Amino acid sequence: MKMHEIELSHVDCADCPIRHRAVCSRCETDELEQLEEIKYYRTFEAGQTIAWTGDKLDFVATIVSGIATLSQTLEDGRTQMVGLLLPSDFMGRPGREMATYDVTATTEVVMCCFRRRPFEDLMRNTPHIAQRLLEMTLDELDAAREWMLLLGRKTAREKIASLLAIIARRDASLRHTGNSDVLEFDLPLTREAMADYLGLTLETVSRQVSALRREGVIELAGKRHVSVPDFDRLMLETGDDTDGGFLV
Repeated sequence: MKMHEIELSHVDCADCPIRHRAVCSRCETDELEQLEEIKYYRTFEAGQTIAWTGDKLDFVATIVSGIATLSQTLEDGRTQMVGLLLPSDFMGRPGREMATYDVTATTEVVMCCFRRRPFEDLMRNTPHIAQRLLEMTLDELDAAREWMLLLGRKTAREKIASLLAIIARRDASLRHTGNSDVLEFDLPLTREAMADYLGLTLETVSRQVSALRREGVIELAGKRHVSVPDFDRLMLETGDDTDGGFLV
């Protein structure tokens, strides 16, 4: 597997901007020191493949910044995007050497990588890491079930609103801002990618985004920068009947 690797200046785990959500969020000082010994950074350019299905991976990683997509390709060449990796998400599976999805950087992606074998050893001996990874895995399972509902039952408008809400809430959690503030973020997907991910046509995505903008649910600056003046109003557009919404 070919990778574009850039050595970054060292960042202490205690100063990491996504540490409060990452797999190391509950680690004690001595545990962070052990992670420091096995970590390194990789940067991938937008559009670059991070891993192909079936690649042997010698690392697991946390997304520090940027967005990556997970996709699968059928034998006849058809491709389906099946997930997103957002900041603080974990890539790779301890105990499994092979990548199970194609992973592609949508924006520039910075990853905090851990050598797989040492990480597996550390996980077995560090309950804080194992417990947090289990929690993240269960959250991912819940989100996958919610996504099944979105794809199967929600209208096009609700699908668009739900995706915007997921990204807005994750961005807010990383910035430590509450839902009462005006939320602003850069949309990590093109409208073509959104259509692929949501099972819609490009025309439908463009029409629904324009409608949400025209009605004041969102504001757009250019094609990618989104402002949400009233998050509760955006949540109403998702069709969810609880205040929990999607797990992020």
